[in-house]
Amino acid sequence: MSAVAGAGTRSGRASRTGRRRRHSETLAGYSFLAPNLIILGLFLFIPVGWAAGISLQSTNGFGSGDFIGFENFARLARDPIFWQSAFNTALFTALIVPLSMGLGLGLAVLMNSVLPARGLFRTIIVLPMVISGVATALVGVLIFDQNNGVLNKLLKASGLGAIPWQSGGAAAFASVVLVTLWWRVGFNMIIYLAGLQGVEPELYESARIDGASSWKQFRYVTVPMVGPSTFFLLVMNVIYSFQVFDIVYVLTNGGPGYSTSVLVTYAYQNGFVTRDQGYAAAIGIVLLILTLAFTALQWRFSRTRDQVG
Repeated sequence: MSAVAGAGTRSGRASRTGRRRRHSETLAGYSFLAPNLIILGLFLFIPVGWAAGISLQSTNGFGSGDFIGFENFARLARDPIFWQSAFNTALFTALIVPLSMGLGLGLAVLMNSVLPARGLFRTIIVLPMVISGVATALVGVLIFDQNNGVLNKLLKASGLGAIPWQSGGAAAFASVVLVTLWWRVGFNMIIYLAGLQGVEPELYESARIDGASSWKQFRYVTVPMVGPSTFFLLVMNVIYSFQVFDIVYVLTNGGPGYSTSVLVTYAYQNGFVTRDQGYAAAIGIVLLILTLAFTALQWRFSRTRDQVG
């Protein structure tokens, strides 16, 4: 009987020791997480919650606002400029994401091969990343200004007509896309280049021995092996495209009319020009929901694909 009691005592003592150890490990884990959680709380969760509260008000940013519930969100559904801005954002995303990723992958494959002066070409391609989006857009203004821009001057010197980069809706949108591609391709190339550095050369050698052409090597070896890089870039490029502001604002300011207006520039106009900050906050909340929804769907699709594979 005493032996059983002693075993029970030892078992209880071991259980308490295990709980204390787990408790100590939990505290240590939270202590490491605490700085990041505090930063996220101060600069992400609190501002998002504050914006959500403002979206339920009618306010110009001065004084206390009037609570109006979901009226701002109902107003979005009736606002044609909002829908045009949403369409422009979707079109911008549909163009920028595949083009920047495709060009980035092609350049990464080229830079990963035996190419003379690879270092120089890499520097030229990555150079736009060194400067900010506003500075990049200012360079774009020098190139695409319809009156004094370099490109129109070259076209006129060649006997061709000038392109209405600021007064034509399609041309203005094209200028935004081209400048954005110039700025984003380098980032995509770097990520893909890092992924290609991890691909074993033996895979390509085996493919060549099996008679695979260069295209088949690219299709069946390169593309699958840079899958994680593709997933990362897809999410990052879509988030950037949803939130694009600086290049559009500097190049076209959403014009002519609203032909290049995107959700963030429209939110800025409502929040800081017309001072309808409740409505601007509602646009921001809708944009946040769209971004989170896409990221969740892409994450779910990626996990399902990996499990099936």
